[in-house]
Parts: sequence; C-alpha cells; structure tokens
Amino acid sequence: MKQKKKIIVAITGASGSIYAKVLLDKLSKLNDQVAEVGVVMSDNAKDVWKFELGTEDYQQYPFTFYNKNDFMAPFASGSARFETMIVCPCSMGTLGRIAHGISSDLTTRAADVVLKERRKLVLVTRETPLSAIHIQNMHLITQTGGIICPASPSFYSLPKTFEELAATVVDRVLSLCDLHVDSYAWGDQ
Repeated sequence: MKQKKKIIVAITGASGSIYAKVLLDKLSKLNDQVAEVGVVMSDNAKDVWKFELGTEDYQQYPFTFYNKNDFMAPFASGSARFETMIVCPCSMGTLGRIAHGISSDLTTRAADVVLKERRKLVLVTRETPLSAIHIQNMHLITQTGGIICPASPSFYSLPKTFEELAATVVDRVLSLCDLHVDSYAWGDQ
C-alpha cells in the first residue's frame, strides 16, 4: 500500500477561483490517498474567491490554513516532508518569484523548498496572452523540475457546468501528483 501524501495547496490572486474550489473539493474526498493538506491563500486570493464565487466558503474545508507570512508553517522546511505542492491558480507574479528563488512569503518559500528537495511542484497558470518574461520564467521552473499545467480545460468529456469544466484541469493536476481520481480519459466509453 502506498504511503499517504502530504500536500501543500497555495491559492494566489489570479482569476480562476473555481479551479481552487474544485481542487479543494476533490482533495477533501481523497482521505485514502492524502494524509494532510496545508493551504496558504494570499489576501488577493480571498478577495478574488469572494468576487468570482460569491462566497467565503474556503473557510469550511477540513484543512489547516496558514497565514501567507507564517514562516513557521511545517512546509517552510524540507524536514516536514510535504512531497507535493500545487499552486492553483498561479499568478504570473508568483510564478516569477518562484522561478527566481525569491522567498518573500510562505507560498514562494514552500515552492523553493519543494524544488530544492526535488519534490513535485505543479503550477496551474492562469494568464493570457503570455509575455516572453512569463515564458522564460516557465522555462526556468521546468528546468528545475517543476511542472507548468496551464488552466486549459478540455471539452471532449462534454462538461455541462463550470465545475465540470474546471474538473478537467483539476483531474489532470491530481493525476500529475500521482493521485488517483475517477475522471474521463480519452478513449474511455
């Protein structure tokens, strides 16, 4: 039997709170695969969640939430053995700070730790169009072992709601993190 994962979820102020909500919903149902989830949200992330989703229900999830400046959080150190970090949605500012090793808050410090420990970092980017700077930063992160997974939903599962559409991205992210979720796969009938 596989050991349960300890996961960090960082939510930035990029548009796309629906992706973060669907991610937290799905993680809350993976108790057989997930031992612990630590969440850090920026102030902008909380504002965008409220604006886009019309709620503040992020407070209702059964996870431990950490202040964006809490450098005493367990995943601010590699010894805590959080092996997976998902930044969803990931702003270009956060991506740039991660790419250049600027650990100015808990999100960027945790990402720095995950990269230096050669663990799994998945950035669910939400920006369009991309500048050359964005692309160069994505290249740097990819070179250091991070995974860029743009929030580009798929349509072949014929999603009927915004949540189903967002799930096409989130299911891919969870799969990249070696978590099993029942989801549509191309060729399945």
